[in-house]
Amino acid sequence: MNWIYLIIAGLFEIGFTSSMKMSKNFTDYKWVAAFFVCIIMSFYFVNKATQTLPLGTAYAVWTGIGAFGTVVMGIVFYNEPATFWRLFFITTLVLSIIGLKFFGGEAEA
Repeated sequence: MNWIYLIIAGLFEIGFTSSMKMSKNFTDYKWVAAFFVCIIMSFYFVNKATQTLPLGTAYAVWTGIGAFGTVVMGIVFYNEPATFWRLFFITTLVLSIIGLKFFGGEAEA
């Protein structure tokens, strides 16, 4: 369940970065509200995950999911570049997240 919490936290991180972009410098209040809901939920779920996962592993995976998702959102919705090197390095990030899942270890209870 701890990895599920971590994935949910990462998805909410994508939500708060996307909401920040959509808020137009925090002037569109529905997006500001979405930003705060997403950031609170993201921190809630990452906190739940760190109760059983090593902090360093959880933090790296949480930010990695957020970074990957935010890059994808930028490419798909904001016409950001999808160059070979950008895609190559975001792929290495995903592979690192997978590696941490399998080799990052579990905290002792």
